[in-house]
Amino acid sequence: MEIDFDKMQGLAPAVIQDASSRELLMVGFMNREALEMTLRTGFVTFYSRTRQTLWTKGETSGNQLEVVAVWADCDRDTVLLRVRVLGEGKVCHTGSRSCFTRELPLGATLSSVEAEARR
Repeated sequence: MEIDFDKMQGLAPAVIQDASSRELLMVGFMNREALEMTLRTGFVTFYSRTRQTLWTKGETSGNQLEVVAVWADCDRDTVLLRVRVLGEGKVCHTGSRSCFTRELPLGATLSSVEAEARR
């Protein structure tokens, strides 16, 4: 599998999905080294854009993501990782199972959604 890391200055989005339930859990970023480490170890490793370093999900929390399958999209610039969640099952840093917990209402303006979030 060849991923085109050049489209996003050396990074590719990595979509994380529960292998059993197909629930979308989170999105992170990988560089070539992170993807290679993920494929080699069988555990999801990301590239932190903030710290500019690799980090393996769950290394401090124990909520590891064991890789079941890896897919590339048709443009070869995004990867989908189907995983088995280990530990307590809390994938998001907020303590939730999924990072996708806030629904944006259809028909609303972005400014109204932002105003509601500030309340």
